[in-house]
Amino acid sequence: MGTAISLDVRDADVTPGALADAFEYLRGVDNRFSTYKPESEVSRLGRGEVQERDCSPELRQVLELCEEVRRDSEGYFDIRAHRTDGGLDPSGLVKGWSLENAGRILEAAGAVNYCINGGGDIVAHGEAAPGQAWRIGIRHPMIADRLAAVLAVRDGCVATSGAYERGEHVRNPFTGSAPSGVLSVTVVGPSLTFADAYATAAFAMGPTGLAWVAGRPGYEGCVVTADADGSNARLAWTPGFDSWFAERS
Repeated sequence: MGTAISLDVRDADVTPGALADAFEYLRGVDNRFSTYKPESEVSRLGRGEVQERDCSPELRQVLELCEEVRRDSEGYFDIRAHRTDGGLDPSGLVKGWSLENAGRILEAAGAVNYCINGGGDIVAHGEAAPGQAWRIGIRHPMIADRLAAVLAVRDGCVATSGAYERGEHVRNPFTGSAPSGVLSVTVVGPSLTFADAYATAAFAMGPTGLAWVAGRPGYEGCVVTADADGSNARLAWTPGFDSWFAERS
């Protein structure tokens, strides 16, 4: 899905085979859902070569989840909006969904303390070391080697949406324009499936996105803005986000 994925498992009794199984699962997800592959199931569905009722249970589940978030976001999360080829792009949800499922594969193999990172979208389970939370950096949107904040995460998920890695791939579905007013949106919560989709929707909303995240039960959000030259990063966050900070700029 156009990004790198890393697995960090701290439990010594988890075999390399479990990691291989998780990566094999993720390769299968990429083959099914990649919008870059014309032969993928989602590409074929977008072109009308197959009907939704004939698709795999996994694809139908993802489409149902995308529709749920579309309704909750009043249309700001829309996998059908402004696709020049008329296709579907569920990437804003399916990456988080697949990483969460990969975590379940690791847990079934006995993993308790692990971190999965897919392009900055993260499942952090257990601890990095006894008594030590996983430290997750929120990248400065305009200065690649600088962090805007650092989070301390145990049994939580972190997703960030912005234009700094993949360009202006998120757009306001009602105007077709790239969002303005915020540089990135980070959402934390219990499920990466929804944190990923909520971050995408909130970024598409622009300045009103943070208030919308605040209304999602169990989820908190943080936005980053900066001056035009990338200096003076400013953070704003929902009330409950305070508890996730390890440190911030």
